[in-house]
Amino acid sequence: MSATRVDAAAAGTARKRQALSFVLTIGVLSLFADCTYEGSRSIVGPYLGLLGASALAISSVSGFGELAGYALRLFSGRAADRTQAFWPIILVGYVVQMLSVPALALVHTWPQAALLLILERVGKGLRNPPRDALLAHAGQSLGGFGWAFGLHEALDQTGAVLGPLLVAGVLTFRHDFRLAYAWLLLPALINLALVLRARSIYPRPQDLEPASSMQAQSGAYGRGFWLYLTAACLVAVGFADYPLIAFHLHQHDAVPGTSIALAYALAMAVSGGGSLLLGRWFDRVGVKLLVPLTVLGAAFAPLVFLAGPPWAWLGVALWGLGMGVHESIIPAALASRVDPDRRASAYGLFTAGYGAAWFGGSVVIGALYQVSAGWLVAFCLLTQAAALPLFLRLARQDGGRSALR
Repeated sequence: MSATRVDAAAAGTARKRQALSFVLTIGVLSLFADCTYEGSRSIVGPYLGLLGASALAISSVSGFGELAGYALRLFSGRAADRTQAFWPIILVGYVVQMLSVPALALVHTWPQAALLLILERVGKGLRNPPRDALLAHAGQSLGGFGWAFGLHEALDQTGAVLGPLLVAGVLTFRHDFRLAYAWLLLPALINLALVLRARSIYPRPQDLEPASSMQAQSGAYGRGFWLYLTAACLVAVGFADYPLIAFHLHQHDAVPGTSIALAYALAMAVSGGGSLLLGRWFDRVGVKLLVPLTVLGAAFAPLVFLAGPPWAWLGVALWGLGMGVHESIIPAALASRVDPDRRASAYGLFTAGYGAAWFGGSVVIGALYQVSAGWLVAFCLLTQAAALPLFLRLARQDGGRSALR
């Protein structure tokens, strides 16, 4: 082997180690972020109910929060690409998000809580596109976007398990929702300290991607992009928010009140474990993997809203699987088909459309819940079933090699 090849191999190994270290670093700070806001989301449905919110109000607030957060990604992604100020945007997003959650301990009316919940989603919307763009740069050096995003999501969802468990522990010893939210200040502060640390260690994560992979692509998004966006939006429309699920489980005693947070922890455990395995699988088979996963994820609706215990627990687990699929595979699928210099914009555009669909679906699902659980379930199943032909079409276009290339 020539000296040039040896040097290239050594450089590639060093870059891969750096990329892995970066993904793990981002994963750990995301762990504490999820511990904070997923701990909050595990009880926000019953909390809003205690403050006087109706089922429609709970679903609409949750959906509008998602809409605001996802719509903002369109602008934060473009701003990150144009200014290259990835870290400042990420930091502002985390500050807004992390401080909004423990502030819920101070509210006395459900509109006040709703405002903080929307601010929390706004913070997430600010920081996600630039963060995902940086993870994609690292993913190229790791040998697969699915693996990079799956590994990150596994750590991310570990926090999503720990947060609800922390909340469940507080509620077990003292049934005090405000105290539970106050405890979430601890992981929030740890997250902010780690974000500052990560920024100092990795000032330019863009450099982790090999120059040979930075190939210019078409300036416009291809047909596959829009087809995938349409399919993802159909799934989002039929995917209920956990606050409404928690409200239903609590109202119908399908899950004991003190176990609502434990049910959410189960969902997040399934989401994280599934992301780790599915990320690797996705790198091998591509978008066709979404066909069986969509079918499995859609089954949450009848199990949660029509069946009693223990089937409700299975429904929550399948809901968690669906969340994991869309948190890890969506960014992995997009990374390989857009110009590396426009990834943040692509993530922002894609997730803005996804969030608008989520909001519309949340309002419809909340309204249907007040009419009939059967109609709600039918709506969820039909909208997600409508996405299957589009995923199959994408799979045929890809030839089973990789997602959206």
